[in-house]
Amino acid sequence: MAVILITGGARSGKSRRAETRTRAFPGQPVYVATAEALDAEMEARIATHRARRGTDWIEREVPLDLVPALVATDGGGARLVDCLTLWLSNLMHAARDWEREVTELAAALPRLGSPVVFVTNEVGLGIVPDNALARSFRDAAGIMNQTIAAAADEVELVVAGLPMKLK
Repeated sequence: MAVILITGGARSGKSRRAETRTRAFPGQPVYVATAEALDAEMEARIATHRARRGTDWIEREVPLDLVPALVATDGGGARLVDCLTLWLSNLMHAARDWEREVTELAAALPRLGSPVVFVTNEVGLGIVPDNALARSFRDAAGIMNQTIAAAADEVELVVAGLPMKLK
């Protein structure tokens, strides 16, 4: 089983790279979407991703309960989780213990049989945010990314559509 973490900035090409990596594994790929279409702009983003992927994916919408979804879809094709930072935002918004849930995710990965490709955003390369909530999210994302990167077999950073192998 492979665990692959793909990170990068906004519009870096990380989702497209993750789709390619996921399709390289045998079986029907499973798209685990953490985004929720709460407004028209997000609806359009989701529609764009769906159109690009095509219809050969099994799709699961999982804004919060990621570990149970990975367990439930294990044993088939590779799973693409897009994305961890939206999952983290959902957890924080729901006032859930995100640190515990990230730890549980990392601990569950070695027990899974089918590959998992994660997409996450690199949010720590810019200026320090001017408000406490944004700083809290940035810090949490950095901790989450380090935790999942440590558990991953491979880590890639995508910049301008070009992947760079980190691990």
